[in-house]
Amino acid sequence: MLDLLLPARCLGCAARGSLLCDACLVVAPAVRMPHPAPEGLPVCWSATLYEGAARQAVLHYKERGRTALAAPLAHALAFTIATAVPEGGLSVVPVPSAGRAVRARGHDPVPRMAALAVRHLGRLGRQVTLRTDLRQSRRVADQAGLSAAQRAANLASSLRVAEAGKARLSGRSGARVVLVDDVVTTGATLAEAARAVNEAGATVVAAVTFAATRRRVRTVFDHGG
Repeated sequence: MLDLLLPARCLGCAARGSLLCDACLVVAPAVRMPHPAPEGLPVCWSATLYEGAARQAVLHYKERGRTALAAPLAHALAFTIATAVPEGGLSVVPVPSAGRAVRARGHDPVPRMAALAVRHLGRLGRQVTLRTDLRQSRRVADQAGLSAAQRAANLASSLRVAEAGKARLSGRSGARVVLVDDVVTTGATLAEAARAVNEAGATVVAAVTFAATRRRVRTVFDHGG
């Protein structure tokens, strides 16, 4: 309703025309690893840093129902996936939100963003499949305010791949998986997702997020894949 009733203004500069203009969304794919990285975290790429207009976009998209922002976030995500893994077929597996968070928000932001990114990559001729087989296996505490060690303990064994999904992810071709999330902070969520997907018989080749927090991140600019 907000997107229909209010004139679109950039969250960064307030310019009319879009919720996130090209000047404010600086997409610079790079390997941005949390430091220290948790055990099991795959190489982690992000489109940008979690600050300024990018941070506002994530907050408005996830918490304030501005679902129109899924489009620019997905464009950035698709470009980052293509940069991280430039060739070959892929299965894109989004990290799911907890059920109570989905109910509170009215949508599940990461799978929506991932689905649009997969569509963009398909239009470019990439063989990319969206797999929404990752599930929450138990309730976890709110991550806000937790240390890296506390987040890892909170998330341990909290994700699983649905039984039907195991067959799809561990087919004869040996599925290569890219995990997708909105923001990487300590890396605990992506490490747990990688554990669950690898145990299902697939191979996680990378994790890709829209943004990475600056305070914990170690950046490696490597555009060669």
